[in-house]
Amino acid sequence: MATIPTTALDIARAIAQQKISAREVIEHHLSVIDARESEIHAFNLVTISQARAHADAIDADIAAGRPVGPLAGVPIALKDNMCTHNIETTCSSRILEGWKPPYDATVVSRLRTAGAIMIGKTNLDEFAMGSSTENSAFGPTRNPRDISRVPGGSSGGSAAAVAAGFAPVSLGSDTGGSIRQPAALCGVVGVKPTYGLVSRYGLVAYASSLDQIGPFATTVSDAALITEVIAGHDPMDSTSIPLPSPSLQEAVTAGVVGMRIGRVTDLPGGAEPEVIARLDAAFAVLEAAGAIIVDVQLPTLSYALTAYYLIAPAEASSNLARYDGVRYGLRVPANDTNAMYGATRAAGFGDEVKRRIMLGTYALSAGYYDAYYGKALKVRRLIAQDFDRAYEQADVILTPTSPVVAFPFGDKVDDPMSMYLCDIYTIPTNLAGHPAMSVPFGTGAHGMPVGIQVLAPALAEHAMFRVGGALELATLGGSR
Repeated sequence: MATIPTTALDIARAIAQQKISAREVIEHHLSVIDARESEIHAFNLVTISQARAHADAIDADIAAGRPVGPLAGVPIALKDNMCTHNIETTCSSRILEGWKPPYDATVVSRLRTAGAIMIGKTNLDEFAMGSSTENSAFGPTRNPRDISRVPGGSSGGSAAAVAAGFAPVSLGSDTGGSIRQPAALCGVVGVKPTYGLVSRYGLVAYASSLDQIGPFATTVSDAALITEVIAGHDPMDSTSIPLPSPSLQEAVTAGVVGMRIGRVTDLPGGAEPEVIARLDAAFAVLEAAGAIIVDVQLPTLSYALTAYYLIAPAEASSNLARYDGVRYGLRVPANDTNAMYGATRAAGFGDEVKRRIMLGTYALSAGYYDAYYGKALKVRRLIAQDFDRAYEQADVILTPTSPVVAFPFGDKVDDPMSMYLCDIYTIPTNLAGHPAMSVPFGTGAHGMPVGIQVLAPALAEHAMFRVGGALELATLGGSR
């Protein structure tokens, strides 16, 4: 078998030039999956027959001289909360076990049009609620860098799939850090685009005003390519921004000369010393590359976690009311309808999902709405205003992605607040609706990866990818 490139860009180029076949690429990745999936458990489903058939179709198109897309033959793994036509989509929950959607999510359609080959549906914290992928009804995913440790969450399966070499790229969803945090813990690139830049049509909702789909990749250039493919206006999503997909790949190598990089002087504490050391090193390499480091303040950042854990569960309690045992998914028989609702939800939802539904329902209940949910929305507005002021001084802002490196299994499951604090640096961007990405930048405690988070204003993905590319270049020793 020919040598298979490791990046999506190189794979697509080699297939288009007929140096390798799409079928060879798929067989290679299926063999890697076969070798390690039993210990990693990145997937809920590996779509072997569909991937092979799609690869053969692409090879036939290329042989016949028919045009193919920019991702032709590139394997991609999809988080199992994105609808795939007639292919099981479970959200890692018993309540949706066996459900096969009658349609594709918009991102799935766009990837297929571009020639990407779905190789499987990845594991996640149930309904994307968690930071460790320990909340899946089908068992946890393990970090390929150290299988005794978590991969992060909720998109832990997608991050692990890329880190393990099961696929060069994958898609996740990010409601409060669910792409960036596992990207940091697994040592890969993870991108949350501006809210509305990528269609949410066909994404099973957790918190509709926060959810956003984005890519995982081993390189910043691959992440830029996938973002270009899935972004752009979609009339099926009422929150979709009416703009075409941005051009991002050239930004990766544009450099940072003259860019203003914001350093948050009132950043909430709690990060491990090794993580802060890597952040300081990131500022140093960007300054050496020609950037200007400026101090900024985000005084409401410390309230973001509290606001998020009122807003997101409130929206979840509404969104998850549709799982009633009537229209789709699990149904537990009972003597009457209300009893059936209760029995179905008790059996179908896991503990963390139940916890958040109850929290959200309480926050929305009569007599508490203004005191909790209403006040959280005001805090959300203040956070957005703080970011607006900070971006008057800085083009982008740098923070740690996660305050800690990947932690051992079971380390935080009995302390929900400790788990929630893992998202302290990622949540504010979701509340503001801005883009952010995590770029691997060395290692911290126990030799585990550390991610640096690049934050940017709404629709400023170009600036974000410039900085991401510069950070990656520094880790490569200054050459690509």
